[in-house]
Formats: sequence, C-alpha cells, structure tokens
Amino acid sequence: MEKQGKKAADKVLENIRKVIVGREDTATLLLTALFAEGHVLLEDVPGTGKTKIAKTLAKSISADFSRIQFTPDLLPSDLTGLNIYDRQKNEFVLRQGPVFTNVLLADEVNRATPRTQAGLLECMEERQVTIDGTTYPLKKPFFVIATQNPVETAGTFPLPEAQLDRFMMQLSMGMPSRQEELSILKRYMKEEPLDAVVPVLSKEELQAAKEEAANVFVHECIQEYMTDIVMATGEGDNVLMGVSPRGLLALLRAVKAYACIKGREYVIPDDVKVVAIPVLAHRILTNGSFGNGKENETIVAEILQKVPVPTEDFTV
Repeated sequence: MEKQGKKAADKVLENIRKVIVGREDTATLLLTALFAEGHVLLEDVPGTGKTKIAKTLAKSISADFSRIQFTPDLLPSDLTGLNIYDRQKNEFVLRQGPVFTNVLLADEVNRATPRTQAGLLECMEERQVTIDGTTYPLKKPFFVIATQNPVETAGTFPLPEAQLDRFMMQLSMGMPSRQEELSILKRYMKEEPLDAVVPVLSKEELQAAKEEAANVFVHECIQEYMTDIVMATGEGDNVLMGVSPRGLLALLRAVKAYACIKGREYVIPDDVKVVAIPVLAHRILTNGSFGNGKENETIVAEILQKVPVPTEDFTV
C-alpha cells in the first residue's frame, strides 16, 4: 500500500517537473523541508529558476501564497502589517502584512536591512507575529522560501547567524547541462508552463503527510550516527563554531521527512547522507564567514566520509 507522504510528494514533484527541467534532487529536498516544518534558503546566481520553483510549489498546494521583493527601504511593518486608525469604527484596525499566508516567497532576502530581516525571525521560529504588543498566530501551514544572489553583493546585507540558523536547509539550483538547456528552450517555446499548474495537494493532505513524517521510526544507532556527525562539525582546525542542538533537531526532522517521501516508515543511513549537507553546512562558523558555501559543504562531506556508518537492521 502506497504511503500518503510518498503519494503527496509524487503529485507535487510531477507538477514541478512540468515547469522545471531537471533539479529533481532540489525539488525533493524542498518538499522534505516542507514536510518537516522547516524553511528553505535558495542561494544561486540569477536566472537559475529559484523563484519559479518556489512559485510552482506554492501553486501545487491549495494554500495562500505571498511574495515579498526585499529592498533596502523595506520596513518590518511591510512584512508583518500594522494597526491603522479607522475613522468610521473609531478604533485601530490591523492591516495584515504578507506574512499572513501559507507559503511566503522572500525574494532576494539579503537586500533588506538587518532590522527588516529580523522581522522574519519570530514568524519563522514561533509561527506568530507580535504587533503593538499583541500576538497573532500565523496560518497553518507556514512555509518560507527565501532566495538570495551570492555574486551580486554590492548593496546587500549578509544574513546574520541567527537568521541563517532559522532555515532548515540551504539549497542551490545549479547550472543546467547543455541537454537541459535545450529542453528548457523547447518547453518554453510557445507557452509559460507555470500558468498551467493547478493545485494537486490540499492543506489537509499536506497535514496528513506531515504527521506521517513525524511518526517515521529512527533507530537508536541512527540517532547516534547523526549525533556523531553534528559533534564532528566543531572539531576542524578552521572551524570556530560547529552545529548547535537546533541543527541536530533539524537534521532529525529532515531525515524523517525524507524517508517518508521515499515511502519508508524508518530512516536509513543514506537518508542522513542526502540531507546532511543542506541541513548542516550553512550552520558552521569558520575563520572565513558564517555559512561560507562550498567550504562548509566540503567540511560536512569530509565528516560523512570519516564517521562510521551503522549497519544494523533499521526497521521497527
């Protein structure tokens, strides 16, 4: 019998394939973060499909979608909303900001000031917003997909450590191959595939998939394997700070969601190997800079080579 999580993931992935050529791994990890109650930072050069894959995912779910174009003059209230005086009612009325949605696309998030970036912190971590002393819960689900351009750094504000750590994964689309470029030309020759995308997953089905993912079994030896990997992130000569307990918990949720998407009720070591780099690399602080892309990915990759892989029976 096909699992609900795998069935739900397959429907969304099929939608994404209609719009995005290749990038199956990135799409799967994007769904993994969604099923695991996490958020994603997509970092890549312009034109690789970051915004398009985010929009396709949002349109695939029967849920509300908002997009914010981050700019240096954007204010925190532009994200969260603010109270406005209503003359007719003779009272202040809340005008909700774009964070009151299900799927939020924060485009070029590093172009906003740190003060505005921090406006996302409470939303992402607590799933709530505090405006003028009153706390408002956000809709369920609430999923943030933020994008940033790593090459055009003039006039940008690098995400601080606290903000980066709120993202479950940092992903990259990568450049397509020659054959993929040709496929893109043919697919977009006459129409925009995104316009034809329709919802294939309800919020109720998504919630059921999340619950199934949360119940995936993780053997004790897998728990020890993940802990050893995280502990090793703080041991390198060039490392100033390794992954925190929050990162370990994010890894746990991610491997459970990934196993669910693959149709299993239990986690295997290969699940950990697949999600370890996108979950852990951006959380490591080195002598260079926090979240130092390729260098940090190399650190995690070397750790995965060194830490012994468990060989027990991982089923319940």
